[in-house]
Amino acid sequence: MQQFNFKALHNGSDIRGIARKGLQGEQVNFGPEVVEKLGRAFVIWLQTYFSGKDKLRISVGRDCRHSGAELSEALCNGLTMAGADVVDFGLASTPAMFMSTQLGENPVDAGIMITGSHAPQNRNGLKFFTSEGGLDKDDITEILDLAENNPHKVRRKGSIIRQDFMKTYSQYLSEVVKKGVKHAEVHDKPLKGLKIVVDAGNGCGGFFATEVLQPLGADVSESQFLEPDGNFPNHASDPEDTTAIVSLSNKVKESKADLGVIFDTDVDRTGFVDDTGKPVNRNSLIALMSAIVLKEHPGSTIVTDSITSDGLSWFINEHLGGKHHRYQRGYKNVINEAVRLNGIGQETWLAIETSGHAAFKENYFLDDGAYTATKMIITLANLRSQGKRLNELIKDLPDPVDSCEVRLKINFPDYIQAGSDIISEVGIMAGNKSNWDLLPENYEGVRVKCSGPGQDGWFLLRLSLHDPVLALNIESNESGGVQKIAEELYDFFGRFENLDLSAFKRFGLL
Repeated sequence: MQQFNFKALHNGSDIRGIARKGLQGEQVNFGPEVVEKLGRAFVIWLQTYFSGKDKLRISVGRDCRHSGAELSEALCNGLTMAGADVVDFGLASTPAMFMSTQLGENPVDAGIMITGSHAPQNRNGLKFFTSEGGLDKDDITEILDLAENNPHKVRRKGSIIRQDFMKTYSQYLSEVVKKGVKHAEVHDKPLKGLKIVVDAGNGCGGFFATEVLQPLGADVSESQFLEPDGNFPNHASDPEDTTAIVSLSNKVKESKADLGVIFDTDVDRTGFVDDTGKPVNRNSLIALMSAIVLKEHPGSTIVTDSITSDGLSWFINEHLGGKHHRYQRGYKNVINEAVRLNGIGQETWLAIETSGHAAFKENYFLDDGAYTATKMIITLANLRSQGKRLNELIKDLPDPVDSCEVRLKINFPDYIQAGSDIISEVGIMAGNKSNWDLLPENYEGVRVKCSGPGQDGWFLLRLSLHDPVLALNIESNESGGVQKIAEELYDFFGRFENLDLSAFKRFGLL
């Protein structure tokens, strides 16, 4: 353990590693001994955060991965050996771990979720929370440094108690629904008459159907894959997964449901299917949530990630009368930017990513898939009482004719520098082309408007958040436009020996 590289576990604002050997011979680097040290490091970090507070209470929850139970035991041991008292929630959702610092008679000081999110089932990780929200990237760096370098002297050993916090969290969501649905004849059954299909993908989101929607009167009888299963036997637990969306869409159409809701494994992301079976995700999800929020807070700002479409910008700015602030990819980046804008007096109530992370100001700017679904269902219930449908809110959202994302591998040890150099050269090239224009107010990579013959679109070239990859998003309002833009970029990229262009062929762009 002395030579173990804890920094290799850094994954943005999370810690993530390989908890069990994979099919391709992946070696475990996130076993119980590592997790125990991380628990001790977190207590030491918290003692500085709380200015020396002696007695800390920390909640621990986990998703349904098979490695979760043994990692939870190790984590709890590390926390208690460092002197903290632990409240063990067992199976839980990531948003619930943050809410344990806010709700109940005796909120905890901090929470930890053991989850690999939508990563392969042999991987796992940690997400950390205080009452101010999820930790940032720099905080994770400090914890990893403490785990690697601190001697971890054992203090007074803390205690462990077990608690079913998910009931408390479910009741919180239920009260939000009761307050939000205005027309309900029976206050305790505001969702009576609605049929909603919940697809939990065998992750941790099944509670939303059985503990929130059903007691409020909704028909959830056609919901699927609610039982947690670390093998994820039916489809990936990921609202962006095509197979998962098709499965939900088919179920919604077959059962004539009013709405389909799909969560990722730890329930911090969500996607939807409307009553026609059409997916509501990515740009359409942002558009729909923006319509809801801007009705409540007219003229306010919507913060999104960088890959959102030009049509979405028109929809938010011109059609809804809000302000679209396109920022960097990464849910913590988007959330932190929304908090910053509020701090300088720019009213911002929603931070949302195309991946399905959505955070609302009134909900502590927590990226909570169940809260997002709650907002959506409240709106659905209120519209239905007026004889309206949910998809009417985004009927004017322009859809591009074609779009794609191509991921280009960088074959160079210092891939960040190599990728940054390529982005700079693409910017210079685009700035000198008569029919391509660099777009202002871009916070990530280079974004270019393409108005060449048959193009009428844009592209964004940026560094991946976690991988040695340049991510290229292209969108066009003309048939064949994406291919025309891609062909020009492919020719230019040919000068970079350290860039793997094979993805162009895999996507049929050449």
